[in-house]
Amino acid sequence: MICFDKITDIFSIVDEFCKDFDKTTQPFLLGKPSKRPPIMSKSEVITIYLLFHLSGFRCFKHYYIFYVQKHMQNEFPKTVSYNRFLELMQSVLLPMTIFAKTCCLGKCKGF
Repeated sequence: MICFDKITDIFSIVDEFCKDFDKTTQPFLLGKPSKRPPIMSKSEVITIYLLFHLSGFRCFKHYYIFYVQKHMQNEFPKTVSYNRFLELMQSVLLPMTIFAKTCCLGKCKGF
């Protein structure tokens, strides 16, 4: 499993990206903002999803219910139900994809 110090590092990188992403995309949003913002931030949702891929778990449902909600309460104190988390994952698909493309991929060396 990944070290808890690395979780904080990953979260801080994702959080900075999400702040820049929201600031950049704010003028282009259509409609009114929600009156009740989600309990979990975009950064937390993306971080949990990225940590799943580093965890070695095969089933995301078991990872979220039996690991994140039970053993990572200090890191993510405001976890939501599994079904609500799936809805939040759908809402952060675009920023997560852009984060992976811009921040997580290395440069091609041409080999």
